[in-house]
Amino acid sequence: MSRTAILWSLFVLQAFCSLYFLTDTLWDVLWPTSTNRFADSDLIEGLVTIALFFGMIFTGNELRQIQRHQDKLTDQIKVASGAFSEVLEERFQTWSLTKAEREVAILAIKGFSIAEIAELRDTKQGTIKAQCASLYRKADVSGRLQLLSVFIDDLLADDLVGTANASAN
Repeated sequence: MSRTAILWSLFVLQAFCSLYFLTDTLWDVLWPTSTNRFADSDLIEGLVTIALFFGMIFTGNELRQIQRHQDKLTDQIKVASGAFSEVLEERFQTWSLTKAEREVAILAIKGFSIAEIAELRDTKQGTIKAQCASLYRKADVSGRLQLLSVFIDDLLADDLVGTANASAN
């Protein structure tokens, strides 16, 4: 069983415990069995329930952040291990690029000019310019350099950039 699955299992267990204590406390307060309407144990159960509830919120938030961080690290490892084509394909799918736009994007990332791409694809430069414009719009970038930077960002961890800037100062 993975560590993430264990953490989520513990989160669910914590949620059930919180629900049990909440139900028990409400039952004791609304339908008391003794002459004392609110016993000391009810106060303790109420405090434990509140602590469990806040712990559950904190745990759920931390698990989501850990999952996002793990997904980011997994993408960086893919890039670092030579799986750049997988990252390209995932981005291309996310951007819903056509086959032609994918081919143009790869050639643009490799550094080919519009004229060279047109010659390689045996098409007119106007067609390539239109495909590039569509590609940039779908990728939410303004041009070739920003497109390239999307993939370079995958290669460079934020911590590495921060460390380089700190050591330069």
